[in-house]
Amino acid sequence: MTIRNWIYERSISGLSTFSYEEVRNTYTNLSEQVISNELYRLASQKVITSPYKRFYVIIPPHYAAKGVVPPYYYIDHLMRYLNKPYYMSLLSAGELLGAAHQRPQKFYVTTEFPTFQSSQKRNSLLVWQFRKRIPHSFLQNKNTETGTIKFSNPEMTAIDLVQFARSIGGLSRAATVLMELVEVMNVSKFTEEMLEYTTVSTMQRLGFILEHVILEQEMADGFYDLLVRFGKRFGYVPLSHFASCGTDAERDKRWKIIINTQIEVDDL
Repeated sequence: MTIRNWIYERSISGLSTFSYEEVRNTYTNLSEQVISNELYRLASQKVITSPYKRFYVIIPPHYAAKGVVPPYYYIDHLMRYLNKPYYMSLLSAGELLGAAHQRPQKFYVTTEFPTFQSSQKRNSLLVWQFRKRIPHSFLQNKNTETGTIKFSNPEMTAIDLVQFARSIGGLSRAATVLMELVEVMNVSKFTEEMLEYTTVSTMQRLGFILEHVILEQEMADGFYDLLVRFGKRFGYVPLSHFASCGTDAERDKRWKIIINTQIEVDDL
């Protein structure tokens, strides 16, 4: 059986991905160079694509024209291949929760340290974010055509959008997504355990945005009361890490925020 036929047999059996190691173990009579050459030829013919070194996706017919397979199709398989926990996060989680505003052009995936090399030439669609630990308690599952994917729940997504705002273009972008995300957020689901995965200063910034930028006063009040109940004490922090704080910068006394930048949301 040729490698092409082996790939075809996998696809009709419902298997959508494979690794170089699986091919090598199947074709022990072929040299590594011959296998690599054949996989390269099949990729050039848009039979397969390789979003990560030594990991391959069989391109289904409905993606064959462009030869680009969206990461939702294979991300769970890839992360199992890498043996790393993960979740779809930030704008990608927002999209899955119905709060994308504009469909993101990139796919945001959060996994654990240590970081690893990922070639932009192989896959320019994936944006990697790294944490010390994955917040498993605050993840949801969604069925896809190849299985399931994990993504952050509305409350964890809100925290990530503020904490990692720089990764998505800044706090204005984060606030724009939050305007839609609040429709599925529940203040009671912000638990003390969440503080193990973020900082009090992130919570302060989120509360300030809820109250003063997207004008969700009731939610902001509930959020504030929750943090007080957790016994968290606020110290003054800048709204943006990446802007200077002049001595004349306005200060919000409730959230202890030094307002050193303007947040502007897009019209929905």
